[in-house]
Amino acid sequence: MPKLQRQQYYDLTRDMNWHFRYVDEAEVFPEAMSKSLGVPAEEWWKWDEPYKLTFREYTYNQVDKDTGIYSIKSVTNRANLYEKLDSGWRSAIKAHYGAIPVPEYLASIGEARMARFGRAAAWRNMATFGALDETRHGQAQAWFPYSLIDKDPQMDWALKTLHTNEWGAIAARHLFDDMFTANDAVSTAIQLTFTFETGFTNLQFLGMAADALHVGDMEFGALISSIQTDEARHAQQGEPTLRVLVANGKKAEAQKMVDIMFWRSWRIFSLLTGLSMDYYTPLEYRSMSFKEFMEEWIIKQFMDQFKDLGMNTPWYWESHFLPELDWYHHGLHLGVWFWRPTVWWNPDAGVSPAERDWLEEKYPGWNDTFGRWWDVITENVRKGEANKTLPETFPVVCNLCQIPIITPCGHAIGKLERPIPFMLEYNGRQYNFCSEICRWIFKEQPERYHGHLSIVDRLLAGQIQPPTVEGALAYMGLTPEIMGQDADNYQWAFAERKAAE
Repeated sequence: MPKLQRQQYYDLTRDMNWHFRYVDEAEVFPEAMSKSLGVPAEEWWKWDEPYKLTFREYTYNQVDKDTGIYSIKSVTNRANLYEKLDSGWRSAIKAHYGAIPVPEYLASIGEARMARFGRAAAWRNMATFGALDETRHGQAQAWFPYSLIDKDPQMDWALKTLHTNEWGAIAARHLFDDMFTANDAVSTAIQLTFTFETGFTNLQFLGMAADALHVGDMEFGALISSIQTDEARHAQQGEPTLRVLVANGKKAEAQKMVDIMFWRSWRIFSLLTGLSMDYYTPLEYRSMSFKEFMEEWIIKQFMDQFKDLGMNTPWYWESHFLPELDWYHHGLHLGVWFWRPTVWWNPDAGVSPAERDWLEEKYPGWNDTFGRWWDVITENVRKGEANKTLPETFPVVCNLCQIPIITPCGHAIGKLERPIPFMLEYNGRQYNFCSEICRWIFKEQPERYHGHLSIVDRLLAGQIQPPTVEGALAYMGLTPEIMGQDADNYQWAFAERKAAE
């Protein structure tokens, strides 16, 4: 074998399918784990990944990547680079580290399930590499912040977040369990690798990597750039899976999987990436707005893929998704900053006069909508009454995405004409949803979601004692040295507008 050329042995080693003689195929690939949807085995054998790789090539590549990122990490540690970073940017990477490393590691479960229950040998081969990838990603993204704990105790939440009942952790677990931890092989390929990784992680890793390099954070930029190159490879498991389903009359089933997970991914990335790009990244280093990144890296890419694969855009694309690009993450930012003690990073208000000008330029009407709320907050801070900008109550939380419900307001984005929250009664219990789409997802599989309690449900059920903000913070594991504060100690509120040159 070592003397053979790659093309002489590759297909033989990656594509060894066979018929079973001593067991039934349903025993080898149980529907609950595989979800073949009745597509015959021979049709699955047509599965063909566009990016082909041998194990020898894989190990050489990964060694080079790890050598590079850990070398950069060693250099930046000695240079005390972290302390020199902008406070808002530090918040952006702490939000990322708290939300991503453990789910990356958990994604290896979904990859391993495809490596065992994927219906084609070539698919199982690619998923094996994917399981190795996700293990590496989890380890690297846990180690980098761990080495900074002595400089910033909030970095400990890179390891801790998903093991707490902090509301963002509950939302992340709900999403990732749905997507890969408790999913079948076919659904994981379509929902994790096609919908989530092909689109949204590209937004997170490519966009954040670009901003990191502009800010001067070589460590974070190198790390997530290294991870993104792996994602670009194993994310390609989704496309051949979709092609097999569409070719065998299962387009409707595939479409529903995409529709569900695209919306769920949009929700979590609006919270994670939208705030970082439009508010936490220093103004002089912002390469694009969050909306512009979405249009460039998500909308255009998905539109091309839907067209190539014979798929449709999700049914809510024009009516709900595209309009939300103008307002949804701004509402999340306002809420996260107001409820800042409930998160593990220090939210940057990002609304100095210069930043407000930028927001108005990128999102016409921002000042007349969200700006008027920040006017009141700014005035309270200037009067020395920052206590008025802290929460005394709890928001209503969506029973599907687990994110607090927000509502569009003001003439620039249209008057509210529908009831918020959207409600549904199921088995004698009332559920609240942030949108028609979250309610639709719940109604499609109520048995999958109905038993889950949001953070507010837990409060009402008596699980949080005392039932106060202080009791909730303790329940979420947030201690005084960890709970979020304003990133730059309210300096934005006293910034003066620069005179035009």
